[in-house]
Amino acid sequence: MKPLRLSVRTKLTALYGGAFLLVGLALLIVNYLLVSSTLPDSAAFATDSMAGVAVQRAYPMETTSILPAERAQATQLVATSLSEYRSDVLSTLLWQSLVALAIAGALAVLLGWLMASRVLRPLHAITSTARKLEIENLDRRIDLDGPDDELKELADTFDGMLDRLAVSFESQKRFVANASHELRTPLAVQRTLVEVAMADPDVSPEVRKLGEHLIYTNERSERMIEGLLVLARSDRGLAARTPVRLDEVVATVLRSAAAMAEEAGVTVESRLRPRTVSGDPVLLERLGTNLVHNAITYNREGGWIHVDLGGDPALVVRNTGPRVPFDAVPALFEPFRRLSGDRTGDSRNAGLGLSIVRSIAKAHGGSAGAEPGGRGGGLIVRVRLP
Repeated sequence: MKPLRLSVRTKLTALYGGAFLLVGLALLIVNYLLVSSTLPDSAAFATDSMAGVAVQRAYPMETTSILPAERAQATQLVATSLSEYRSDVLSTLLWQSLVALAIAGALAVLLGWLMASRVLRPLHAITSTARKLEIENLDRRIDLDGPDDELKELADTFDGMLDRLAVSFESQKRFVANASHELRTPLAVQRTLVEVAMADPDVSPEVRKLGEHLIYTNERSERMIEGLLVLARSDRGLAARTPVRLDEVVATVLRSAAAMAEEAGVTVESRLRPRTVSGDPVLLERLGTNLVHNAITYNREGGWIHVDLGGDPALVVRNTGPRVPFDAVPALFEPFRRLSGDRTGDSRNAGLGLSIVRSIAKAHGGSAGAEPGGRGGGLIVRVRLP
């Protein structure tokens, strides 16, 4: 059986209320004992002096003529009345004190709940900020106002940690962008040199085969570096936004991918409705290109892909192909991650396709998700854009 889990707010409230009830109960007991000790006791009437005083008070005009038997009877009557009076007073005092303690205890619990809420408010702010943090959104801060106490020190420490993380991630993104940019030139030079060498009519078949392999490897490296550049650019956010007809962009992508789909033996179906998005047209075109190319590349001969645009989500791409385990889907959005089987060791792509899609969608204030395609295999990718 799972143990009951109480929140810190509930625990503090119980602590405040319990402490108040214990103090109130102690005061009630002390008050009860003090009042009980001050009230006259019926046992005091056992002495003749007290009996005379009592009888004199009960029968002030007839004291001298009272017989001993009548005097004893009067003493007993006064003692009984006093005992009942004492019992009534203490009983009334006890019940009224208990009712007052219950009311005060309820108020103490309510005030304890409010006080605990106020004390824990900075912690809720820290928790809320931590939940909203992502690598692409490290600009959030708590900025806690108030006295310079332990909670403010905790919030300031958390803000300082976020500042250091933001600087670190920004430095990492700049490094990836700069390194990718610097690698493009030597790769282009290498590809040119190989192509020039292969253009020589006297080149041997072995050298030509080696050159073709080098060009293939070079092109794959160029695609990977281009993907890293796009990923770094989208991770840094959008510098400017313009209205973009997403349906026109996707139509252009489908026309350019027609030859690729025909070569792979894949049928392309689409339903494009008008949709305008505020963003970067180049990045949005790259988003559509990655989705369509992935759907064609990781498909089967005689399969199909279906592109639906204009609804909610904004863009949905379905395809047939190998079955995708449900628990493996999140890993597809991580850089350089592929599935086992057909996608493991696949050299056609660099493993950045869906990670770029997710990064571009987030840069535009949207999101990207996927799920297995069902009986036909493949994948269903949904992109939401505001």
